[in-house]
Amino acid sequence: MQFFFEVLVGGLLAGVMYSLVAIGFVLIYKASGIFNFAQGSLVLFGALTYVSLVERGWNPWLSFGATLAALVLIAIATGRFVLRPLVNRAPIVLFMATLGLSLILEGAAQLFWGAQVHGLDLGIDDRPLHLAGVMVSRFDLFAAATAGVLVLALSQLAKRSRFGLSLRAVADDPLAAFAVGVRLPRVWAIVWALAGFVSLVAGLLWGARLGVQFSLSLVVLKALPVLIIGGFSSIGGAIVGGLLVGATEKLAEVYVGSVIGDGIENWFPYLLAMLFLLARPSGLFGEAAVERI
Repeated sequence: MQFFFEVLVGGLLAGVMYSLVAIGFVLIYKASGIFNFAQGSLVLFGALTYVSLVERGWNPWLSFGATLAALVLIAIATGRFVLRPLVNRAPIVLFMATLGLSLILEGAAQLFWGAQVHGLDLGIDDRPLHLAGVMVSRFDLFAAATAGVLVLALSQLAKRSRFGLSLRAVADDPLAAFAVGVRLPRVWAIVWALAGFVSLVAGLLWGARLGVQFSLSLVVLKALPVLIIGGFSSIGGAIVGGLLVGATEKLAEVYVGSVIGDGIENWFPYLLAMLFLLARPSGLFGEAAVERI
């Protein structure tokens, strides 16, 4: 039973980090109805810029601030030169625009910082910690706590602030929101800036665990089952979906993988997401699409 709880807790902690990646998708989807394919590239660009500046002798906090400023500039430029000209275009057009942005960001990261793998040490001790008889990684606890605080803060921002009200209005109907005085460019710029901040934090946490390399952008693929299960438009759904994916993939790897073979952790979340698509296409907390004719 102790081993079961160790696997479960490890999965839940990993799930919180999945939620952190997924919430970047949710923020942009709520504001513009776009599935932002460039989110993974933002994670990579943020982590690679930070670690490259630190390796060049910059203070870690100064490197963090400079990287965040770069991501905010990218956010403003995206809103001005990508989103604004494509208002009311077909979703596939917007998706292809973010796909192009993804390739540009990855190319820029390689141009500025090179393609070599970087180690990233955040100074967090990774020795196991005993909690109520359960062994837990100290780094996993720190990462999950950081991700959890950020996710809850963004959730409260979306629910209780004036900006959150504007965000919900834009999500419901951008043209109606614009007609009543909501400044769409500013909302989009803030949302992309928040998504950039989330990407930077996620990139640092995942980079410290996996190394800062170009495959880091693929970590967002794990966010897809989280979004499908929780719902593309729900921050709370991203939290619940991340916990479900993290816990079930670890338990399946240990208890089912021992029977059918290793590697189940890589595909089990997508099987779970497919079952949710069949049973509840909008996810646990997502809003079902309504078309008026």
